[in-house]
Amino acid sequence: MQATQQISIYTDGASRGNPGPGGYGIVLIWGTHKKELSAGYRLTTNNRMELLAVIIALQSLTKKNIPVIIYTDSQYVVNSVEKKWLDNWIKTDFKGGKKNKDLWLQYYELSKHFNIKFKWVKGHADNPWNNRCDALATAAADGKNLLIDEGYEKEINLLQ
Repeated sequence: MQATQQISIYTDGASRGNPGPGGYGIVLIWGTHKKELSAGYRLTTNNRMELLAVIIALQSLTKKNIPVIIYTDSQYVVNSVEKKWLDNWIKTDFKGGKKNKDLWLQYYELSKHFNIKFKWVKGHADNPWNNRCDALATAAADGKNLLIDEGYEKEINLLQ
């Protein structure tokens, strides 16, 4: 019987101003297969894009219950999950004004379907996949026809 192959996911988020136009970049690696994903948003924050990259990457996976390692330069994302901050935020319904509740709840539901491990990587350093994600994220943030980050815009009362 063949061992289940692990999928490696590299993610990055970017925001031109914080808040400002933003984007995410993703590189998925499974064996010899690689796939890149990115999108840009007209108004968002860096932390939202870092977290959205993880969510979109997990949503793109067609196989469930597989080992997933996510490489990110976001200590916000890594620490929130690995140090169990998210578990406490959920128990307290994000009391105290914890941000990005909509995205964290999406991540939490998705995470139930995978065996996820996060690894922090230094941003803008010598990791070629992290650098590629950064290039994808910044190009998306600088692009045309930017999407609406409805969760963020509702939070700041730009959308009803």
